[in-house]
Amino acid sequence: MLANINGCQLYYEVRRNPSQDVPCVLLLHGWGCDHSIFAFIENELATSATVITLDFPGHGQSGEPSSPWDVGEYTKQVAALLEQLQLAPVQIISHSFGGRVALKLAATRPELVDKLVITGGAGLKKPETEKSRKRTAQYKRYSALLRRMKAISPLKPMVEKLQTKLRNRYGSADYVKLSEGMRKTFVKVISEDLQPLLPKVQASTLLIWGDNDSETPLWMGQTMEREIPDAGLVVFEGGSHYAFLEQIKRFLVIVKQFIVEEKA
Repeated sequence: MLANINGCQLYYEVRRNPSQDVPCVLLLHGWGCDHSIFAFIENELATSATVITLDFPGHGQSGEPSSPWDVGEYTKQVAALLEQLQLAPVQIISHSFGGRVALKLAATRPELVDKLVITGGAGLKKPETEKSRKRTAQYKRYSALLRRMKAISPLKPMVEKLQTKLRNRYGSADYVKLSEGMRKTFVKVISEDLQPLLPKVQASTLLIWGDNDSETPLWMGQTMEREIPDAGLVVFEGGSHYAFLEQIKRFLVIVKQFIVEEKA
């Protein structure tokens, strides 16, 4: 279904369980993905829960925000959807960027969240190294120079090609493939440090992490376990950022025990 929520078109699906006495599970995907990445868990849970899936704005079948969004804007949209559907409080299963939204929702709208599952969750800032500081400063210098050159009409086509090369050299894979508007959203999202919100999360939280996760390293999961009042961490040995897909059966057993069996 499509709905205009928080000023942006949102695609979502609801698989309602005929029983009223079952949990409601919200699935929040990572950046660069869409709701289909959770198809396996959706199908598995649909027999014992009502399941909500969605495509975050800028992903899948949802529209792009008309102006750059931060994590708070995404969170407001999810909160508004839950209020519209009247299905809260929900159990949330989230991956990567979805973990950012899940954390902010749980910390700022605790009445909407019962339990959290976060796997490879983003939201904590990596320590900046001297090398990364120099790289960032160099990118900003080149970028500023090209913006000034672009104002000279005859140089514009050449400058645009140089800007593309600059983004390809300095930008992450996620950043490079985005539209201009979504690049600004991406920068706002990854610039936000959610660590101060961790002690405010009241929901029971299950953290599932691959110990070889290079995108959101294991120390992030360990920090969340330490600072979220009611949290436990399960480490998938040899798992990457997508450990929940690499060890699907194990993931399903643990999640169903946490969300469905404990709820029953």
